[in-house]
Amino acid sequence: MIFLIGSIVFSSYLTLSFKLLERYGINNLHAIVFNYITCVVTGTILNGHNIFKPVLVQQPWFPWAILMGSLLISLFNIIGYTAQRSGVSVASVANKLSLVIPFIFSIVLYGEQPTVLKIAGILLAFPAVIWVSQREGGERSATGKPIALPLLPLVLFIGSGLLDTLIKFVENSFLDGSNNNDFLICAFAVAATFGIGIIGWQITSGKARLNWKAVVAGIAIGVPNYFSIWCLVKVLKVNAGKSSAIIPVNNMGIVAFSTLVAAVLFHEKLSRKNWLGIFLSMAAIALIAYG
Repeated sequence: MIFLIGSIVFSSYLTLSFKLLERYGINNLHAIVFNYITCVVTGTILNGHNIFKPVLVQQPWFPWAILMGSLLISLFNIIGYTAQRSGVSVASVANKLSLVIPFIFSIVLYGEQPTVLKIAGILLAFPAVIWVSQREGGERSATGKPIALPLLPLVLFIGSGLLDTLIKFVENSFLDGSNNNDFLICAFAVAATFGIGIIGWQITSGKARLNWKAVVAGIAIGVPNYFSIWCLVKVLKVNAGKSSAIIPVNNMGIVAFSTLVAAVLFHEKLSRKNWLGIFLSMAAIALIAYG
């Protein structure tokens, strides 16, 4: 139970932290890059895995680690922007409800048999994402034109689902338990490398300046980020064979906890449609978990 609580709290903290980045004027991308550098350092210290071994490049999973790393940094930026513009609860729902997509791929690729309740959960997920994404009166730019904020949760929903599908594919095809940390830390390193390249271009072209606050924020996000995954792996090992129930329960906990904390700390206001979308999303997750 302690590992499950840890996963929920640490994962919720990640989404909530973007509101603090906005409050203190910290560049999202810069903080995210140092977050991944911190993840690599933390994982290397705790697990003793050297990601700079030349032999890792020859591993069959290495191209997939490159793809995963590029997706990680892209999606983390989208999560941050969605949390800041549409709200923490919207970002959490779009991110965690994405388990629908790998479930669909499991049916297509691995021949898993869906039940009526699981199919109902999938169908319920789509209106949930639509309603949780809607804002009262919308949001407008400086020119007065409406901003298409609902596209952010939709992109996050699809992107997170494809990332989870990629992880499942790599786990089934290339990982055997002994090389899990090598793959994960490599993916974090790839994300950090892409980010460092972008920051380097921004600084040399005069488009941005590196601020020490971003470094501190990245460290403050990176350590919980690594342990959110570490706790989830632990709870899955303790409850072997129950991942189909553990992961949805974990996701429901993150949605509920992050929504509550955002309402208390950041005074986020949700419309009736937003609340309906949140309840529908949790119902969809429950149906997929226990159907």
